[in-house]
Amino acid sequence: MIEGLRSKLRLSSASGAESWARSWIKRAVAASVRAFLVMILIVMPSVILPGIGTDTKQIVALVALFGGALVFIEYNAVYPSLVEFRDGAPYNRIRYLMMLIIVVFLSAIVADQENSTTVTRLFHALGLIIGSALDFPYSPVRLASYMLDNNATAAQIAQVKVAAGTAYLVSLFSLGLFVIVLKLAGWPSTKSAFNVWVNLPTFEPTAGGDVVDRLVRDSHANLAVGFLLPFVIPAIIAVLTRGIPAETLTSPQTLIWAMALWAYLPAALIMRAVAMARIADMIRIKRAAKLAVLGAIEPGRLGRDDDEDEDDH
Repeated sequence: MIEGLRSKLRLSSASGAESWARSWIKRAVAASVRAFLVMILIVMPSVILPGIGTDTKQIVALVALFGGALVFIEYNAVYPSLVEFRDGAPYNRIRYLMMLIIVVFLSAIVADQENSTTVTRLFHALGLIIGSALDFPYSPVRLASYMLDNNATAAQIAQVKVAAGTAYLVSLFSLGLFVIVLKLAGWPSTKSAFNVWVNLPTFEPTAGGDVVDRLVRDSHANLAVGFLLPFVIPAIIAVLTRGIPAETLTSPQTLIWAMALWAYLPAALIMRAVAMARIADMIRIKRAAKLAVLGAIEPGRLGRDDDEDEDDH
């Protein structure tokens, strides 16, 4: 009998180790793919733009390695620390695709000025149309051109408007796609478990107050900041400085990444606001369903159930 118990313990231990190894390998492979995609995003302008120097390539490669390592560590770890919505595939995938499309479009537009091809001329022509269409009084594109100093030429101002208009339009389309995908996919689902801590590592559910109210409040704050950011950034630069030197802002790498981040950050904040609002709705619906099933329960039991519900989500 003792030998039988020992045999069962060995089999259980071996099975647990094998399951852990399979889980680790699966998680490591997924993290490696994500890290590789991030590295591709970072090096993309250097690949598309002509005449990139050796020093610039080395710096870009170092930044890409650092970014890839950070993503790999975050996604390979059991407990996250920075990356949000690890289980929210629509959120992260659309954000990545938005940034990748913006970087590729802007890289092709900038490359057309030094090494014109049929493809780059097409992107540049589309950028001119978009920049002209979105260049109206008080528009984000018009305000983005105000970040340049007074010595900027008409060609440099037009270059910034083309880049800003293209990046901003891609971010708007990405927002629309994000909302549509969430509706069609039904994310987050009320029929499956959702861990708030894993998907929102910087959000503390037990910090105080009702978790739903705090999620809604944070959602509204992210929405407001995301909407105002394209208007506020140029205003802050104009107030605090005399404008960015045109030669600095219109240099290829700086123009691509500055306009990409200028369009990406507001869209990402609005996406985060939408995601947090949907999570709040999911928790509210699950609470209502639990109360409907349990009926009238004791106040002490209700508090314990709510705490358990928030921890599970």
